[in-house]
Amino acid sequence: MPKLTSVHHLALTVTDVDRSVPWYVRVLDLEESHRREYPETGLIKVVLRSAGDGFSVVLVQHPDTGRRAFDERRTGLDHVAFCVSSRVELAEWEARLAEFGVAYTPPAESRTFEGSCVIVFRDPDGIQLEIWSDPDS
Repeated sequence: MPKLTSVHHLALTVTDVDRSVPWYVRVLDLEESHRREYPETGLIKVVLRSAGDGFSVVLVQHPDTGRRAFDERRTGLDHVAFCVSSRVELAEWEARLAEFGVAYTPPAESRTFEGSCVIVFRDPDGIQLEIWSDPDS
């Protein structure tokens, strides 16, 4: 049976791409690759890439989001967790979040994945994002 090998991209619905894109670029160090607007539907998609490794985050603005805040208790996305290769890198990300004034929880041991350490924060729409360091790192 064929196996999945990785995630190609992650697409997140946001209320305002013009607010969210600069935040993701500045805070997560992503680069805007391209933007596509669909005038007939009002849909906007912006592809952001992580330098070097090809990981992509797509921010999608639907015309009818109604500007409701994200709520992980609704069916769909609960949160997104990004990996770093060491606890040292996790500390560097903590410093970066503090530098940009992003509210976050300090690194804590995971209750779900034993030995892992995680920082939790939210994007401008309230989508929960996490940065993880696994125990082997």
